[in-house]
Amino acid sequence: MTALRYIAAHYLVDRGEMVPRPVVAVDAAGCVVSVGQWEELDTMPNTEFYAGVLCAGFVNAHCHTELSYLRGAIARGGGFASFAREIGRVRRLFSAEQRQQALLAADAAMWQEGVEVVGDVVNDDSSFMMKRRSRIDYLSFSEVFGLGSTTEAARRLTENPHTSLTPHSTYSVQDAVFREIAGEGAQPSQSQSQPLSIHFMESESEAALFRGEGSLAEWYAKMGWQCDFLHYGSPARRVVESVPHDRRVLLVHNCCVGRDDVRLIESHFDSVGWVLCPRSNDYISHLQPPVSMLREEGVRICIGTDSLASNDTLSMVAEMRALGHIPLREVARWATLCGAEALGVEADKGSVERGKHSGVVLIEGVTMEADGELYLTESSTARRLV
Repeated sequence: MTALRYIAAHYLVDRGEMVPRPVVAVDAAGCVVSVGQWEELDTMPNTEFYAGVLCAGFVNAHCHTELSYLRGAIARGGGFASFAREIGRVRRLFSAEQRQQALLAADAAMWQEGVEVVGDVVNDDSSFMMKRRSRIDYLSFSEVFGLGSTTEAARRLTENPHTSLTPHSTYSVQDAVFREIAGEGAQPSQSQSQPLSIHFMESESEAALFRGEGSLAEWYAKMGWQCDFLHYGSPARRVVESVPHDRRVLLVHNCCVGRDDVRLIESHFDSVGWVLCPRSNDYISHLQPPVSMLREEGVRICIGTDSLASNDTLSMVAEMRALGHIPLREVARWATLCGAEALGVEADKGSVERGKHSGVVLIEGVTMEADGELYLTESSTARRLV
């Protein structure tokens, strides 16, 4: 019979709840066998005790690991247009070996901190060698980008495991291509069970484009590009009128999303994940998503790190902390179960339950405040136990 590991701590935060004195039993394959509570540690000699808080392995719902080699290469605060131009300028300055080394380092750092699943956007095949070796589960989104684009190049990448098509955003793909991609998830014969992962309302210019205004509209006019989707009237309206209600959707960034947009989208879809990447948004444009409004609306909030081109680290704890003074049991749910549900992997990931291979993570440097809730601090860190 395989020996079990018994892991105990001060608290477990799981599925939005805070459980004192947890003890989790896992087998050699990392499967959770039982979850209970300890009374006297002295009577449990084979138990590992850790000072801190346990949680499931993190789900990084939005990342671009293939850009890891660009860490520190792009200046902060230039805005989205400048950021996009700079990526095009500096990416050719790095060798294939440098890119692979950066990918391996990013993957190792995420694993050590406790990341269990990553929703990863790809524009080339550079990350798949790393993914084949990784202990992290990657769901890759082959992104279609550009007003003149077709799905041909992106579709070739879907030959890799756990990879499906997605449009980059509501402003960068023409109507027929957007609808082609959105409709594929409704066809069971195709390997398109993954959700769409759409950059959404990252800047005010996205909504302004649909009114023929703003910097995006000016740029497109200068380049002589025509958009055939402006008749929808808004990014939110384009999403709900183009994507079947039963297709799972991740909407990423949401810095400039309004309450009416949220309600329109929530009323249409069976499953939406509102993915927030606060440190990347601050890095690029100093914008922040409306966390309070999203909490008030009761939507499924998920957390992503975006890329090292627009972030200092791929730390989920740092992203959780950057979202504000929020009880740990709530923000940990966003970083675990909510991301797992949005990506469709909740049957095995996202919560510490019997039969799941969820990973077990220790969060240290946490404080309990007068309201009886646990909160992250500036010194909070996370490390993988299972």
